[in-house]
Amino acid sequence: MSPLRGIAYKIAAIFFFSIMAALIKASADDVPTGEAVFFRSFFALPVIVIWLLVQGKLRDGIRTQRPMFHLIRSLVGGAAMAFAFAALGMLPLPEVEVLGYLAVFLTVIFAAVILGERLRAFRLASVALGMIGVLIVLWPRLTLDDMNRTIQIGIACILISAALRALVVVHIRRMVSSESTSSIVFYFTMTTTVLSLFTMPFGWVWPDAATFTMLVFSGLLGGVAQILVTTSYKHAEVAVLAPFDYASILFSIVLGYVFFDEVPTIWVLSGAAVIISAGVLIVWRERQLGLERGKARPSISKEG
Repeated sequence: MSPLRGIAYKIAAIFFFSIMAALIKASADDVPTGEAVFFRSFFALPVIVIWLLVQGKLRDGIRTQRPMFHLIRSLVGGAAMAFAFAALGMLPLPEVEVLGYLAVFLTVIFAAVILGERLRAFRLASVALGMIGVLIVLWPRLTLDDMNRTIQIGIACILISAALRALVVVHIRRMVSSESTSSIVFYFTMTTTVLSLFTMPFGWVWPDAATFTMLVFSGLLGGVAQILVTTSYKHAEVAVLAPFDYASILFSIVLGYVFFDEVPTIWVLSGAAVIISAGVLIVWRERQLGLERGKARPSISKEG
């Protein structure tokens, strides 16, 4: 294993995911969410197929023992992606990114409820700390009486997306006993491409050249980022790589400022610091306990 190489792959993946989110946000006023999901999935699919061919894993990518597991993963993960994309059109990019990390803490809770994993006092305290961080970010929104409806809907969307992503992580922990990482990635991308077509009656539009280009690149970058994430776990352990997920907060702050003139508030920055601390504590504790999470993590994209 080569930890430094794994870290480099992981940071590159997070950077590409962050650019992808910025592209989705930039096109949000011009295309409906379902159409954005289609472009993200459809143009990622050839990237993933080519990667599987080069790796000699295309057969593994299409072999499955439990197709219904893939369908459930795709339905829940696709919904998580759609809600996240919708939130990007309504809230500042850094705020969406920070609130999305609620999924980390909900995963711990859902794993205890659904999988029967033991919820130790240290993990419970870390989850509580993470929830406090989320509340810090939300507090100004919750105390503004004149908060407009768009912001309310955006907050609801990203919180729902985080909950669905946490459910996906728990579901994939069940899947990995019989399904390969490549099959999980392949079927998710293919299924969300097909499912997104059912949103066409709800107002798809023909985008102009600039918007079309942004949407295509969102798919290509999403596919490349997914491959980089998967590759990173071949070179370093999950516990080594997990803290670098939070680089996305830094990237979102920079991209939000440069492209959308968004300056994160002190509440967002303070909440982000608390959330990162809680997340790192969970990773550190799980490494101390020797818990294995390596098989599930590579299959989860940032949006579902």
